[in-house]
Amino acid sequence: MSSPEDVVRRLYDALAAGDTATIGALLHPEFEGVLADGMPVGAGEHAGADAMWADGWKQIGRAFAAGPKPAEFAPLTDGRLLVTGRYTGHGRRGGEPLDAAFTHLFSFRDGRIFRLEQVTDTARWRDAASPLRTMTLEITDGVATVTLNRPEVGNAFDVAMTDDILALSTRLSRESDLRCVLLRSKGPFTVGGNLDFLGPQGQDERAATLHRMIGDYHMALERLASLEAPLVAAISGSAGGGGLGLVCAADVAIAADDAAFALGYAALGMTSDGGNSWYLPRLIGLRRTQQLYLLNHRLSAAEALEWGLLTAVVPAAEVDAEAARIAAKLAAGPTRAFAGMRRLLRDSFDTSLRDQLAAELREVDEIARTSDLGEGMSAFAARRRPDFRGR
Repeated sequence: MSSPEDVVRRLYDALAAGDTATIGALLHPEFEGVLADGMPVGAGEHAGADAMWADGWKQIGRAFAAGPKPAEFAPLTDGRLLVTGRYTGHGRRGGEPLDAAFTHLFSFRDGRIFRLEQVTDTARWRDAASPLRTMTLEITDGVATVTLNRPEVGNAFDVAMTDDILALSTRLSRESDLRCVLLRSKGPFTVGGNLDFLGPQGQDERAATLHRMIGDYHMALERLASLEAPLVAAISGSAGGGGLGLVCAADVAIAADDAAFALGYAALGMTSDGGNSWYLPRLIGLRRTQQLYLLNHRLSAAEALEWGLLTAVVPAAEVDAEAARIAAKLAAGPTRAFAGMRRLLRDSFDTSLRDQLAAELREVDEIARTSDLGEGMSAFAARRRPDFRGR
């Protein structure tokens, strides 16, 4: 029977080779993996070998050409194995060289790895991660301003864009002081899929590319929807195809008066992506959604406002400033309460009345212990503006 050290060494070798069969054989069926909070990708808890590979190690491998170099294996009296060493390598899109210390704590069951807990210098991983290629991110006073930054292609979606959106959503989900996200663009908000990129591909290549792009995009949308902070979208020009999902996912959507909206799936022989088939019936109703999908109806900003897709329409020259004003207002608000509101509203369509009432009570139990609620009540009684701190 192999020793714990032998098993772990085999795991390191299999990870370096991308040998998923060996990795699956080395991990216990009830495996649990915990990758350090603060990692640019892959962080958090992963239940099962498949989840650990798909959401943890594979995501790290796509972002970094790096691997662990163990230096010391220390058996513990309780049967666990403590491994220390360094990760070395580099980010796949540039960034600083990676040289980060790590500690791995392994637990075993039936001769296989049952649990892995990772601690590492996550700041060095973030330094080695590449900068975003298709958008910029600035975080000031709790407001994360994301600017889609490829106006020359209408901020069209390709692999680079979906890679960046996934990396962005991961980064934002790790920001403990985040209070609001403002999503805007240089040039059109997004024209949807990049047909110049996808069109020349053969069927099999296109299918694989779409699967990767949409899978990453959907994961990012799910993370954005789960943020503890509200999302404001400033829509200039047009929003089309799967990119319309970013508009739908926003809590507040401000559009320029000359903006236009369309899905365009029917013209391409495509079905749907970006969560549009989930969001749109809830926002604008089934009949209007069918009109967008089947008849390829193009919405003006005024019509999108009337239908309920938008929060407000303003002159084109004012859209960024108005959205920034609202983002700043939200960032000064009760962040913890906003997070609870987002959860309740997001889940309400799929929850019975009884369960929704119970969820409201749980959120009140949680928020009742925050200093923001006390501040809000004191300010109301004193007829002054509250000073919310997000606590």
